[in-house]
Amino acid sequence: MATHPKKAMKRVLIPLFIFLMISSVFAADQEAKRREMIEKGVAFLRNAQAQDGSFSSHAGIGPTGIVLLGLLSAGVPADDPMIARGLSFLEKSKWEDGGIYTEGGLYGNYESCIALQCFTIANRKLKAAKNLDKGPYEELLANCERFVRVGQFTEQRDIQSDDMFYGGAGYGKHQRPDLSNTHFFIEALKSTGAGNDDPAIQKALVFVSRTQNLESQHNTAQFAAKNSDGGFIYTPVGKGESFAGETDNGGLRSYASMTYAGLKSMIYAGLTPEDFRVKAAYDWIRKHYDTESNPGIGDSGLFYYYTTFSKTLNVLKLETLDSPDGNEKHDWRGDLIESLAKRQQPNGSWINENPRWLEGDPNLVTGYALIALADCE
Repeated sequence: MATHPKKAMKRVLIPLFIFLMISSVFAADQEAKRREMIEKGVAFLRNAQAQDGSFSSHAGIGPTGIVLLGLLSAGVPADDPMIARGLSFLEKSKWEDGGIYTEGGLYGNYESCIALQCFTIANRKLKAAKNLDKGPYEELLANCERFVRVGQFTEQRDIQSDDMFYGGAGYGKHQRPDLSNTHFFIEALKSTGAGNDDPAIQKALVFVSRTQNLESQHNTAQFAAKNSDGGFIYTPVGKGESFAGETDNGGLRSYASMTYAGLKSMIYAGLTPEDFRVKAAYDWIRKHYDTESNPGIGDSGLFYYYTTFSKTLNVLKLETLDSPDGNEKHDWRGDLIESLAKRQQPNGSWINENPRWLEGDPNLVTGYALIALADCE
């Protein structure tokens, strides 16, 4: 006997309605948890800020920049006293060359790229809040952007396109380029409104492509032929370097934080999901999906990894990430929120038990966590 169409429709719609209701409740609970974690992290940082507006200034101005970027990204108003004091501290490290960096330090490009993002966001928020034609940091931003652009390894520094340095950015003008600094460089330019066709970003793409473990016309380095898994390394300069070590045949192992940074940079440079470089990187992150470790190097740089992970998946506009066999869909935002929730300390901070790359500093790490949580909205 045939089922009445209306009854059949009810059999379909009722389970669907229940599923949607459960999903809605789950999403609301997840968002509430995210907001509570952010509030606790912000409260911790209010108590941790030094009188001069800095955070962990013994390590230069970099941690202050990361903290401010986390606070601003997580929704703290630009005119909040904590933000104002922090920006004032950074502004005191402004130099005649336009850079914003620690005096006598070696990290001029890195610190300036972080500061450029902070002041860009603050400037935009203050303009909107106060209905201004111009924000208070217009001149500072123009000078700082010029500084970071001049620091890129290109023809302006007598570096030609066949040189492994080409298009990259390093810590300072006397340092070699690497993917970490280059992705901060691209992120800083994008924050100011640079398009994917910006010459500096297109030249950076040359360097980024050479950090990918994928032999092609874009990467003819010897290490690329020895491990063409589509992931990324730290730098192709010299013999190349990866903090994940070498493969048995002398290739360089890929690791997650750089792979996400490389993939994001390629998208920012205008590559589409159809580009074979993007496909190879996407396949790598699907195979190595994890929110409990930084695949390839364990707990080293875990919170830095969380920021590249969340930002990249946001840029890709992915709600879920499929497993390689297609049988599982990872709710990356939910997974990341859960991983951060169990790592948050009772005082609201985060800290990595592995102190490598300054991740034993709760101020810096809490800044990283807030950046990641902002991308989970």
